[in-house]
Amino acid sequence: VTYFQFLPFSSIPEIQGSLFGLVLLMYLSTLVGNILIIVITTVDVALHSPMYFFLKNLSFLEIGYTTSTIPKMLVKFLTQRKSISFLGRAIQMYAFSLLGITECCLLAAMAYDRYVAICHPLHYMTMMSWNVCFLLSAVSWLIGVLVAFGQTTFIFTLPYCGPNRINHFFCDLPPLLKLACVDTYKNEITTYIIAVLFIMIPFLLIIVSYVQILHTIFKMPSASDKRKTFSTCSSHLVVVTLFYGSGIVTYLRPKAHYSSSNNKLLSLSCTLMSPMTNPLIYSLRNKEVKQALKRLIAKNTSM
Repeated sequence: VTYFQFLPFSSIPEIQGSLFGLVLLMYLSTLVGNILIIVITTVDVALHSPMYFFLKNLSFLEIGYTTSTIPKMLVKFLTQRKSISFLGRAIQMYAFSLLGITECCLLAAMAYDRYVAICHPLHYMTMMSWNVCFLLSAVSWLIGVLVAFGQTTFIFTLPYCGPNRINHFFCDLPPLLKLACVDTYKNEITTYIIAVLFIMIPFLLIIVSYVQILHTIFKMPSASDKRKTFSTCSSHLVVVTLFYGSGIVTYLRPKAHYSSSNNKLLSLSCTLMSPMTNPLIYSLRNKEVKQALKRLIAKNTSM
């Protein structure tokens, strides 16, 4: 096999145009929202803090995460070119895995930042110095690079001798393993273990951080202080719920419940919904971001 053929996203040809319009609109919204977050957190001095440093990294990841799969999907909607080369498939899988695993780790780093800010406020600037922030970010990227390389190499050393039709809209692990012409039981177990390690362990670290955060909040005497403190981490908590919820359902559910049609919808949700809604969540629920956005608009309109 030298190339792979993608099956149509839907078996109903009449809705392909509507799907193209919907996916394009969501993709453009994702790009605009996340680029705006990057610009705001870069140019506004008031947002030069560890929390917004991680938010900027998250927005960069979201842009790459969606761009690794969605443009190819949009091209398939408009043209008859529904194939991808063997090398192209490897590159797409590597990019998607790298960015997804890095985001899992970065969300855990963001939870640690909120834990230090709420539970150890007097030591925040020491415990979350810029060196620590850069280190946490670099470690997240390094884990993503190494795990994605090992996972991609592991999958692409399997023999593929036909068929070459992928029942998905991008090169994801479960549909690719189905096309290998050898017994893939060990590969499936290994893939599942990797998913557990690099999805569930960061998720558990996030849970531990929020248990400590909630414990500290509940000890506060004032109800207004409780609401104000919780609001500083509520946006991150919503983002974690969306990202990990779709990821766990997509990659960690039992094989007996695996359905190609349902998996495509879940993967599309995981790939688009979370990256598209993240800027909205952080801008609508964060006063500092809204104020920075107003300052940016006022500065550009007065020029």
